[in-house]
Amino acid sequence: MFYRMTVYILGMFVNYFGVALIINAALGAGFWTALFVGISDHLGLTVGMWYAIFQLAIIFVNGRLMKQSPEVRALLPIVLESLILDFWVEIVFKNISFASLPLALQVVILSMGVAFSALGVAIYILPQLPRAPVDQLFLVVAKRFNLSLRLSQTAIAFTTSTSALLIGGPVGLGTVLGVVFAGTLIQFFYTKGYPLYYMAHPHYRERFELAM
Repeated sequence: MFYRMTVYILGMFVNYFGVALIINAALGAGFWTALFVGISDHLGLTVGMWYAIFQLAIIFVNGRLMKQSPEVRALLPIVLESLILDFWVEIVFKNISFASLPLALQVVILSMGVAFSALGVAIYILPQLPRAPVDQLFLVVAKRFNLSLRLSQTAIAFTTSTSALLIGGPVGLGTVLGVVFAGTLIQFFYTKGYPLYYMAHPHYRERFELAM
């Protein structure tokens, strides 16, 4: 369990490091982050706190769509991810902005942010521990309305991005890159990381040594 939790939390840190790079590249944030930043700018509270508030609401939305009780286990990633997001955005990158850099460098930083964010998600889902409600929302909508995962993700991304744009959130190139490439990169990193995760797993090594 210690190994699984370590990988789980590592993935969250890597993911939100990427999110912080995307935000500070000043070329537009991911669609969820753009929404939370926009709300934070208008109503106060930190981005991480709005992340937690929306996640709590989505727990009940997911439960209603699936006609079942809200998933209490989802509280774990909500607490962890909101704290980690604030760690990167409000502490590490609080006084850092790449807005004044040449556009080419901003695009490089943005691309790195998208890649790190996707890598973090791929790492975080490997241990099969509770996922954040927003990560479950795509699956729930697809199942409830008999949609493909791609169509479900695109519909939610479009709705969230439009909402962020209307309230003045940082919608831009970063938002587009996230929508277009995040799913593909997550699949790539997950496929490559899956065998490595189990090769490094203590129980896997024990079984392998016994088989030898």
